[in-house]
Amino acid sequence: MKRSWVLAGVAVTAAFVSPCAAAPLEAYGRLPFIESVAISPDGKMLALAVTNGEQRKIVLQQVQPWRLTGGLNAGAQKIRRLQWAGPNHLIITMSVATTIADVLGPKSEYATATDFNIAKKTQRPLISGVDHSLNVVYGDADIRFIKTKPVAFVQGVHFQEGAGQVALFKVDLESDTTSIASPGFPNTRGYVVGADGKPLAESEYDAPRGKWVLKLWRGSWRQVQSTHAQIETPSLLGLGRDGASVLVGFFDDNRKTLRELSPDRAAWSEPLPLSDSGDLIWDPATSRLIGEHRLLGDKETYRFLDPGYQRIWNAVAAAYPGERVSLVSVADDRKRLVVRVDSPTDGPAFALVDLDTKKGSWIGNEYEQVKPKDIAPVRPIAFKAKDGLQLTGYLTLPRGKDPRKLPLVVFPHGGPAARDEPGFDWWAQAMASRGYAVLQVNYRGSDGLGWDFLSAGFGQWGRKMQTDLSDGVRWLAGDGVIDPARVCIVGGSYGGYAALAGPTLDLGVYRCAASVAGPAALGRFIDWGKSREGRQGVAGQRYWTRFMGAMSTLDEISPASHADKVTIPILLVHGKDDTVVPYQQSQIMADALTKAGKPFEFVTLKAEDHWLSRGATRLQMLQAVVAFLEKYNPP
Repeated sequence: MKRSWVLAGVAVTAAFVSPCAAAPLEAYGRLPFIESVAISPDGKMLALAVTNGEQRKIVLQQVQPWRLTGGLNAGAQKIRRLQWAGPNHLIITMSVATTIADVLGPKSEYATATDFNIAKKTQRPLISGVDHSLNVVYGDADIRFIKTKPVAFVQGVHFQEGAGQVALFKVDLESDTTSIASPGFPNTRGYVVGADGKPLAESEYDAPRGKWVLKLWRGSWRQVQSTHAQIETPSLLGLGRDGASVLVGFFDDNRKTLRELSPDRAAWSEPLPLSDSGDLIWDPATSRLIGEHRLLGDKETYRFLDPGYQRIWNAVAAAYPGERVSLVSVADDRKRLVVRVDSPTDGPAFALVDLDTKKGSWIGNEYEQVKPKDIAPVRPIAFKAKDGLQLTGYLTLPRGKDPRKLPLVVFPHGGPAARDEPGFDWWAQAMASRGYAVLQVNYRGSDGLGWDFLSAGFGQWGRKMQTDLSDGVRWLAGDGVIDPARVCIVGGSYGGYAALAGPTLDLGVYRCAASVAGPAALGRFIDWGKSREGRQGVAGQRYWTRFMGAMSTLDEISPASHADKVTIPILLVHGKDDTVVPYQQSQIMADALTKAGKPFEFVTLKAEDHWLSRGATRLQMLQAVVAFLEKYNPP
């Protein structure tokens, strides 16, 4: 589909390449040109987080007529969310990896939120001017209008008797004042605010005891529900369908269910006709539940409770045939909405849909420098593991090459309780652009494919979760698509662990291995997490031992414990500001390889986090990985 753009006047530095050459790695590896888009409640303005590949800007764009009206330079700050609170306030959530000494423990990734007053052109932290509190926020702000004035409710940290607790803060955006709506309790995990702007529900979790509690406000906080849950705890999610009840997600009979609790009767509803296995959708004006978004197999699915709105969404999706359409942001009257359209030939882009005029206007490409000729085809695959389990995934094939005897990169996803999805993947596309086939397997233990498939991964780190990947290699080799002698494995996070487990636990499959922020010494990893999280670390330990197995057996599946078995080159890449998998894990692997006299390379990403949020170091990672592949498995 031909695209003509309305986002103009934002400077982008483009690289020039010859028509026959692949796009430079910068086109894939730097930050997206557009990272996020939010439409104002009245539908008249767009707020966009855009980059030139490294530096970020927040751009304000008027819809009719299309023109830029202002914005902010964010520099290298990591923007996580843009959220409107009425037509004149834009809440900007950012995060930073830092240490708050003697307060919240060791270095962590902390989020902060700022109100940008568009009319006054001023900025103010949401949590400020409140004694014994930090400008650290958890989750998104809940926006309510009290006497027509926008008020933001946000969860943050308030100290009582020297201990930090999750409190609910009330921010009057017009008067620039912040107060505490609820100071919280030692085990508070979250809140729901009523449509009237008053605290409605609060949840708590005592991790050592495995006890979850729900309280409702009735002049004071009163407990109305408690249950014991070691890992799958109930989730306090928001307002229910009527905008007055409280919505809670439960885990019943190995499936997620949603129930509403009426504050008047304190009675639970029957399970809702939604699954809680996807992303729930709330009405932008009333905050009541209106639907859900799920990925069913390879298909993007939206289910709305209102049949009329379901028909509207179906018509929107049908306007982009053969493309993956995702809802990004919607105006209060639901007449204008922003969608992300991922085309298998043109890549991902953002568009504004106007339901009154029944027209769509392209806003901009997510990756400005990636052209249609730079996008490799992706196809879904299905095969059986050695034990007969049905597996699925995706195969990206390099453009212009006969799909026979190709060099292969196995690219396992992180999580592991996550999944690979159809569509554009910047990392996979970058490797395919250099001439490699790229295999992404939803191995057992992946989420979003049913409880039975997820639970099949319990205790299978380094075992069947690993051989699912090599079974995929053998399946492709059997079809003649790839050359089994020219296979490398690359991954990040859990995928980085899998990359290290290849040459240490599943021998003879790979020619080289590159791990980005992968755990290597699992016992040390769990101990680190437990010490960081304090009492909450007990629940974390229960979660990880479910997937990894008993603590006494972790050496058996820790790559660092088997460095002597390595016979292929290894690349280690790790960010110094990683607060999910510590940098120390790659250092432990490097020390083990050094002691065993094995070849390896180690690239340190300065000031980079677990998610590769900085343009320069994200590109540094990609360049290092591709150079490593081309050196040891030339295409």
